[in-house]
Amino acid sequence: MEAEIPCGAVRLSGSLHLPPLCGAVVVFAHGSGSSRHSPRNRYVASVLQDAGLGTLLLDLLTPAEEAVRANVFDIALLAGRLATASRWLGTGPETSGCRVGYFGASTGAGAALWAAADADAQVAAIVSRGGRPDLAGPRLAAVRAPTLLIVGGADSQVLALNRQAMDLMQAPTRLEVVPGATHLFEEPGTLDRAAALAAEWFTQHLLSPGERGPGPDRQ
Repeated sequence: MEAEIPCGAVRLSGSLHLPPLCGAVVVFAHGSGSSRHSPRNRYVASVLQDAGLGTLLLDLLTPAEEAVRANVFDIALLAGRLATASRWLGTGPETSGCRVGYFGASTGAGAALWAAADADAQVAAIVSRGGRPDLAGPRLAAVRAPTLLIVGGADSQVLALNRQAMDLMQAPTRLEVVPGATHLFEEPGTLDRAAALAAEWFTQHLLSPGERGPGPDRQ
């Protein structure tokens, strides 16, 4: 279902999907030039839904804000919007008891880690796909949530940035390199692999065994 989330003077648009018994919701933070309608992230969301997870695909900027290029790389702004969406989930009758995870792609991963570094952040797991965790800078050491970094093997510059960021993190962190994948995971089978890795990570850290769906590896 479509959702509108109040955030100061603006309202953020989102697409919310909840399973019948919702134990956890993964909030998607998209990268620059993308939106909640991104086919790649909608596909990943469908895999998470099959695993028993709720999903919130979210536009962190309004269309007018996206037209200002500087906003796309304002990681503090994006992180604040992400935190607002998390608090909104905490007030909903169907989502108030749900554990929250973040899935970030490209610049969205930097925003997810920035938001998760807040002392009051209630984030239980993070997955970055082709992300820029380096954009969270010195805040990386304050992240407490278990974090999975998924990077394409052919995305050499971003892979180097992820390895550097990993050295700064103190939370449980794992790096998964998908062979042959470039930044957008457009090569056959690479997005499927990234989605399966994300589903495994989130179900492990967000769901009890009784809350899990069949998932890609449990059918």
